[in-house]
Amino acid sequence: MIAEHSQTEMPEIPKAEILCVGTELLLGEITNTNAQYLAQQLAHLGIPHYVQTVVGDNIRRIHELLATIIPRCQLLLVTGGLGPTPDDLTHEALARYFETPLVEYPDLWDDICRKYRQRGITASPSNRKQALLPQGSQVLTNRSGSAAGIIWSPRPGFTVMTFPGVPSEMQQMWQDVAVPYIYQQGWVQTILVSQVLRHWGIPESLLAERIGTLFESANPTVAPYAGQGEVRIRVTARAPNREAAQTLLQPMVAQIQAIGGEDYFGSDEDTLASVVGSLLRQRGHTLAVAESCTGGLLGQLITGIPGSSSYFLGGVLAYDNQVKVKVLGVSPEILDSCGAVSEETAIAMAEGVKNLLGSDWGLSITGIAGPGGGSPEKPVGLVWIGLASPQGVWAAKHRFNGQRGRESVRYFSAQTALDWLRRTLIRQERS
Repeated sequence: MIAEHSQTEMPEIPKAEILCVGTELLLGEITNTNAQYLAQQLAHLGIPHYVQTVVGDNIRRIHELLATIIPRCQLLLVTGGLGPTPDDLTHEALARYFETPLVEYPDLWDDICRKYRQRGITASPSNRKQALLPQGSQVLTNRSGSAAGIIWSPRPGFTVMTFPGVPSEMQQMWQDVAVPYIYQQGWVQTILVSQVLRHWGIPESLLAERIGTLFESANPTVAPYAGQGEVRIRVTARAPNREAAQTLLQPMVAQIQAIGGEDYFGSDEDTLASVVGSLLRQRGHTLAVAESCTGGLLGQLITGIPGSSSYFLGGVLAYDNQVKVKVLGVSPEILDSCGAVSEETAIAMAEGVKNLLGSDWGLSITGIAGPGGGSPEKPVGLVWIGLASPQGVWAAKHRFNGQRGRESVRYFSAQTALDWLRRTLIRQERS
């Protein structure tokens, strides 16, 4: 049950910090997605958050950070260091800092043993360490793993929550236990609701010029983000509840979508591949692909979407010219006179795979990904994309930045091919 507070007795919203524990984070062995997730969640709840810190598995350094962190925040979210091995030190470090004994929680130990039995394993003595928590702390339940966290207020006005480093477990514990606790404390007084509008095929500077004075809006706010060829515009509204925030958000979203036009392809978790898939599914159309320089990346992007089997028939990885000839039916004369990286070859590949697999649409990519293989006439980054439709077949020439490396050329080629198909499907619907 969520506690209710009158306007005159609303509790103070705490300032939050995030502390991620793990030497593997410092060494760059894994990406710190936990901090990103928690930062987004705090923003949605309207809880101020200004500092994130990463520290290795070392009690002395954790204590040094706690001495700095505690005076400036009221809510500390800690991830990592809750496992059974000697370097998992988070709860021990917290207990020592606040001069509180670690005590065994029998129900927690029983739960750990039960989870191991379900997997056909006997919990080892080292796992018992995970049932030792600072005395007086509340268990932050972990449904799927053995590493329970805590919710603990060792001092007035200061609360610490701990989570395991495994992202799926941390996120489940946050939603199941931490968020209800935060609401019960009355800390959620305004919330942020955001929508990310995603664009392809337009430079960030040009889209920013078109949006113009909308960036000056105070509520909702509008902010641009660019990277890997995509331009994202985040629109964020603050209000006492989600419904009010959505009411503020939607007019601004609609205005920016209109400004973006065809360059706008989707929102939030949408990708070019998922949007193309939806358009094909709506029409009952199918797709096949023929790839050379992208080496299967286009097919990987397409099949990464759940349900893609309803519209994607398959592909041909025609890396060698003999595959282009023997499988896709590209004429040897075209390859001899025009070369593998040419308009004619891209058209023949797209048409060939469409006919071979019996699809409504065929996409092809042939180019020079580098770092070698280029020439003054056909430099690294030159890519031809072919598109075969029920009405005809075309090819488009692109020059991607070969200096950014092979993977960049492959990525831009595959994404641009999907974007061309997306735009073509939309235009055909309008005509």
